[in-house]
Amino acid sequence: MSVSDLSTSTQNYLKGIWAISEWSDTPVTTSSVAKHLGLRKSTVSDGVRKLGEQGLVEHKPYGAVELTDTGRTYAVAMIRRHRLIETFLVEALGYTWDQVHDEAENLEHSVSDFMVDRIDAFLDYPSRDPHGDPIPSASGRVDTPAAVPLTAVQPGQKATIERIADDDPKLLQFFDSHGLVVGATLEVGEGAPYSGAVAVRLAGAAEAVPLGEEATDSVFVRVDA
Repeated sequence: MSVSDLSTSTQNYLKGIWAISEWSDTPVTTSSVAKHLGLRKSTVSDGVRKLGEQGLVEHKPYGAVELTDTGRTYAVAMIRRHRLIETFLVEALGYTWDQVHDEAENLEHSVSDFMVDRIDAFLDYPSRDPHGDPIPSASGRVDTPAAVPLTAVQPGQKATIERIADDDPKLLQFFDSHGLVVGATLEVGEGAPYSGAVAVRLAGAAEAVPLGEEATDSVFVRVDA
């Protein structure tokens, strides 16, 4: 059975559950799924129950929502579609990285498995999307880069940006305007006292850029030795 045989709603649920847990160890709950998908908690509770009946998730009342092996297979297939489409839009059609998320959200439900594989081959089998997220292989392998949240880096350390969350176009535009893109090397400094901000300076730049919590939560880096 192909992921194309699932309903759009089921595809969204499975992809959302995977996405929530991909870069966080915090258990996935119906509340976090509702927030991620922009749905009411009661709607999600009913949706998760149906996913459980289909053998796609495991969930006990007030417990975490976890993908079964079958659910994970479908979720990874949807993630693969989404990220390959984003990469195709940037590499082949000239989209900018802040324009592709919503476009891919629409297209991922319509393409066939054959088209996804053709896009993969056309792009020469990319391993990362424009935001640094890993693109699962056709076999379902996911090679996640070794990265930590920017907030885990100590002042004075240097780091390379590995991944930036793609769900806020305006934030991506802000990052791009300051050269804070995947692959950029920066030095982390302290922000203003009691501000909760972090100051980052690109290699060779004269001035640091202060980043608040919303921005730092979106950036994952590799700490350089």
